[in-house]
This record gives sequence, C-alpha cells and structure tokens, in this order.
Amino acid sequence: MSRRTSPRRQPAITATSPCPCGLGAPYGECCGSFHQGRAAAPTAERLMRSRYSAFVVHDAAYLLRTWHSTTRPPGLDFDPGITWTGLDVLGATGGSAFHQEGTVEFRAHYRVGGEADSQHELSRFVREDGQWVYVDAVG
Repeated sequence: MSRRTSPRRQPAITATSPCPCGLGAPYGECCGSFHQGRAAAPTAERLMRSRYSAFVVHDAAYLLRTWHSTTRPPGLDFDPGITWTGLDVLGATGGSAFHQEGTVEFRAHYRVGGEADSQHELSRFVREDGQWVYVDAVG
C-alpha cells in the first residue's frame, strides 16, 4: 500500500490566530477587518501588510479591490505549493494620513518545494477615491 503525499498546506487562519502581517494582533482585529471591509487601511504600510496577509489566506477579492484601477490584473491565481512564512518591512516613505502617495520596502518569506526563499520589493501606493491602493513595484 502506497501513501500519496500532498504539498504542505498553509495552517488555517482564524479570527483569533496571530495576524500573518506580524503586528501581533489577532487576525480578526488586524488585517481581517480590512479583508472583510469593516475598516480601510489607514497607511500605505498597513495596506501592504494587509495585502501580504491576503496572499496568506488566499483572498483574491481583497487583493484586486486594493489594486490601482490602471494596473489591476483581471484575476489572480494562487500557487498551492507556496507557504508564506513571514514578512519583514524594511522601510517606508510617505504613505501616512497626510500623504497621497508612498512606498514600502519589504521582504516576504515563503517555502516552495521544501526550500525557503523570499521576495524583496519596493512597492508604490497611492490614494484612489480616498483609499490606499497598490500601484506597482518600483524599479
């Protein structure tokens, strides 16, 4: 009798789980409130963190909703082989309640095929209809 192995699945995230964004609050009180539309991200950094969390929980609707209208793709597919393992925010410029644009530099860690890797990006954000949205990667 042979056993089939499947890709390692991301642990289920519940409202009381630590938020994947790394701020230490429960998911339901942190990024979950943004994902469910109960609140809007107040800064570009919080939007970037909530978008990382949306990748962790596979919330394509939130990712598309928070993507600038001129750069938004028609849809998203998630790679089931990727397990997101952590986020490091390396820096930010602008992006506060007093700004109309900002950038956030981050490194998102993941595992794929049993190997650890990371994605490094400097992301650009602007306000569209009063809300922070992701535009694109700079450079």
